[in-house]
Formats: sequence, C-alpha cells, structure tokens
Amino acid sequence: MKLPLALALLLCPAIVHAHLISTGLGPVYDGITHFALTPEDVLPVVALAVLAGLRGKVHARRAIFVLPLAWLAGGIVGASSRVAMPEALAWLPLLAMGGLVAADLRLSPTATTAIAAVLGLLLGGANGAAMAQAGAGLRGVTGIAAAVFVVATLASAGTVAWQSGWMRIAWRVAGSWIAAGGLLLLGWSLR
Repeated sequence: MKLPLALALLLCPAIVHAHLISTGLGPVYDGITHFALTPEDVLPVVALAVLAGLRGKVHARRAIFVLPLAWLAGGIVGASSRVAMPEALAWLPLLAMGGLVAADLRLSPTATTAIAAVLGLLLGGANGAAMAQAGAGLRGVTGIAAAVFVVATLASAGTVAWQSGWMRIAWRVAGSWIAAGGLLLLGWSLR
C-alpha cells in the first residue's frame, strides 16, 4: 500500500501551469501553441472573423489584416511593459464579440476595422506580457500574430462562403455560444 503511494508522489510534477507557454520548440512555436491552447484568445478571434464574414468580403479582408497587426502592436507594448489585462476581465472579449455575432448588427467597414484593432490591441497586450514572463518575448508574440492571421482568415473565409439562410442562423448561434462562454467566465470571476 505504501509503495504505490510513494510512486504516485514521486511521479507528481513539482510545477504545474494552466496555460502552456514553453514547448521546447522555440519561441515562435511557443507563441503559436499558447494561442491555440487558450480559448479566451481563440474564441474572440473566431467571433470577430465570423462577424466580419457575415458582413461581407470587404469587412473580412480588413479584419484579417488589421487584427494580427494590432495584436502584434499590442504584444510589443505588453512584452515591453509586462502589464496585461487583469485575468478577471477575460470574459469581456468573449461576451462582446459573441454578442455582436449573435445580434448580427449591420456595421460599417470602419466599425468592423475599429473593433478588430481594439480586440487585437487588448488581447495582444495580454499575450505580450505572458510571452515576456515566459522568456519567449517578441518572437513568441510574432508566432501568436501569425496564428491569429491563419485562424481569422480561415474562419472569415468559411463564413463568407457559407451564408445561405440556415447557415447565417448557425453562425449567429455559434456567436451566442461564445457569448455564453463569456457569461460563464464572468460568473467564475465574481465568485
């Protein structure tokens, strides 16, 4: 009885991290992996891409270029200042972006571009601070910005291509689920 317990304790890691930042593959891949494994980052990007895709090709094209550039700029600021958005506000981008998709608002291309810029600066700053603390720095932020570009491009292209009557409703339902995830995070932050 004592031997299995001793083995179990010996095999337990001394340090555990909730978000993987260091993969051992280099700082660019560390950034890509961090983004891919952080739903609080991926879901708002997908929601923005769906929002832009629902509005059309012009909105989607602007969003897929502005979002990663703003993310990179925010990441540079976050990496140099090491000050990020408080974790208690992680619900805000999910709720805001999911709500915009669910509402299916008629936005101008300028409004969509501004939303992409604000989202990129906000989440990029938080990711830049995380990459600086992990030692990946600006190369990690570059990896994240590249992953943001790929995810936003694929999601907006799919949305633009598939907008028949029932698919538009499906995209809006997906937005409502992202907003619901934001409400869930808000509840957790208030407990």
